Amino acid sequence: MPATRRFALPLLLIVVTGLAACGGVDRDITLRKIRNTSEGPDEFTIVPGKPLESPQSFAELPLPTPGAGNRTDQQPVADAVVALGGSGAALEDRGVASGDGALVAAATRGGVDPTIRTKLAAEDEEFRRQKHRFSQFRIFGSDEYYRAYEKQTLDRRRTESLWRRSGAVTPSAPPEE
Repeated sequence: MPATRRFALPLLLIVVTGLAACGGVDRDITLRKIRNTSEGPDEFTIVPGKPLESPQSFAELPLPTPGAGNRTDQQPVADAVVALGGSGAALEDRGVASGDGALVAAATRGGVDPTIRTKLAAEDEEFRRQKHRFSQFRIFGSDEYYRAYEKQTLDRRRTESLWRRSGAVTPSAPPEE
């Protein structure tokens, strides 16, 4: 009887730890463990709208466009550009700038896949789903994002060293020590 009691406590601890590790497993495949644990709203996601204004003439209001911005929507980046003396219109997408034409031509010389964003999003979701399968069984919750993508990360110093050893000029890199 004393021998079974001696093994009962460690066995109970192992079972409880195993059950605790399985608890709370959700289908969040972002690999991030940053969560709002309070019951209230996330104060960083609430952006108050600009105050309503009555135009000089209701005829000058633009036609409603589904999915387009609203006149009362906050534009923090554009507001910051204007506050620093720039033009908010400079942030509007006007296509490829004339100075970038050669760069775009070189980058698209092999063709352009119009569905590349959709394909990459699906492949990345599948990658995160596979990594999530193994990261959900950790006893201590940790941020798994950088660990999952570690093999795809470029080591700046090693790459710089590789190029320098091959004799390539690296003018934008700091001087060798």
